[in-house]
Amino acid sequence: MQKIVIIKYGELSTKKDNLNFFLQTLKQNIQELLKDLEVTVTNDFGRMFVESKEENFLKITERLQKVFGIHEIIVGYRDSSLDLNDICNQVLSLISDKDFSTFKVETKRSNKKFPLTSVEVSKKVGSFILKNKAGLKVDVKNPELLVNLEIRKTEVLYYGERIKGLGGYPVGTLGKGLLMLSGGIDSPVAGFMAIKRGIKLEAIYFESPPHTSIQAKNKVKMLAEKLVDYNGALKLHVINFTKIQEEILKNIPHEYLITIMRRMMYRISAIIASRRNCHILVNGESIGQVASQTLTSMKCINEVVKIPVIRPLACFDKLEIIALAKKIDTYETSILPYEDCCTIFVPDHPVINPSIQKAQEYEKLIPYEELIYEAIKTEEVINIDKLSSIEKYRDIL
Repeated sequence: MQKIVIIKYGELSTKKDNLNFFLQTLKQNIQELLKDLEVTVTNDFGRMFVESKEENFLKITERLQKVFGIHEIIVGYRDSSLDLNDICNQVLSLISDKDFSTFKVETKRSNKKFPLTSVEVSKKVGSFILKNKAGLKVDVKNPELLVNLEIRKTEVLYYGERIKGLGGYPVGTLGKGLLMLSGGIDSPVAGFMAIKRGIKLEAIYFESPPHTSIQAKNKVKMLAEKLVDYNGALKLHVINFTKIQEEILKNIPHEYLITIMRRMMYRISAIIASRRNCHILVNGESIGQVASQTLTSMKCINEVVKIPVIRPLACFDKLEIIALAKKIDTYETSILPYEDCCTIFVPDHPVINPSIQKAQEYEKLIPYEELIYEAIKTEEVINIDKLSSIEKYRDIL
C-alpha cells in the first residue's frame, strides 16, 4: 500500500471540452506551490494524486487548502490488488488502531468489470469488519468512522476523513485582473473572491504622501502578501496621487471630492490594466455602504472607463465581509490605524446621487489629463511573493 494525497475536483468536472486545460493549470499551480517538498503530481479522470515523503503530508495538505480548483483533499492509500479478500484485509489493517463503535463502508466502482457492484462490495467489507473486530455496529446515517473505497481500473483507493477545499477555478484559467487595493477591509476580500473564479491578479495602490504615511503603504504590502497565498506572486503598482488629490481639494466643490477622486483613480487603473494585459478592474465596493457606492455614484464613476469593473462584494453586507476577512487572515491587518487616500479628505456631506454632467464640468477646473500622465510616471512596481516576508514591514508599522 502506498500513502498518497488524493485531490478531488468538484466544479471543474463540468468543463467537458475545456477540462484538460483547467486540470493542467491546477496541476501546474500545485507543482509550483509544493516545489520545495519533492513531490510528484499526477492526474487522471476525476482525481489528482500527490506523492511525497510521509513527513511532508501535513505541509502538503495545509498548503492545498489555499489552492482554488480543489473540492476535497484526502490523505489515503492506493493498492494494486483488486482481489476482494485483499481489499477486506487492507481495510481491517487500516482501521485496526482507530477508536470507534459505529461505522459505514461506502464504495465507488468506476471499474465496471469488477465482479461485484458497489453495494455488494460495501456489504462484504462491512461484514468482514464485524466478524473480525468485536463490539462494532453499522450506522448508515451518522457513523463515527466512514470507510471509503474506490475500485478503479488498476487499483483500489482507501480513505476516511476528507478536508474541504476552496472550490472555484484554478488561478490563471480566466485571465488577469487589476485589483484596486486600499488598506481597508473590503478590497482584499474582493481580491480573494476574484481569485476564486480563476482570475490572476495584479494590484494597484494610490498613495498620497505626506498625507498618507509609509505605514499605510506597508500595510497594503502586507495585505498583498496575504493574497499571495491564494494568487501566487503578484505585482503591486504604487501610484503617487498627491498632486491630483491636492488639485481636487483646491478646485472642486467639496461634495464632489470623492466622486472626482474616484473617477481619476478609475482612469489611471484602466491605463495600468491595459499596459499589463488585465481584462478587468476589481474593487471592494458594496452597494450603499458609503456615498461613493450608491448606484448613481457607481454609474457616475464607472462612466470614465470602458474596461469592465467587477465588484465581487456588491451584494455583501459589512458583517459578511468582515467574516470573510477574518477567514482569509486579512482583517487584523486591515484595521491597523493608518489612513489611505480614500479616507483622508472625506467631506462632511458627500454627494449621494452625483450628476455625470456636473462631474464632467467640475473636472474641467483642473488639468486632469496632464496630472494623470504625471502620476503614471511615478509608478513604482513592487513584486510581492512569500519571500518578501511580512517581518520586514512589521518593524515600521
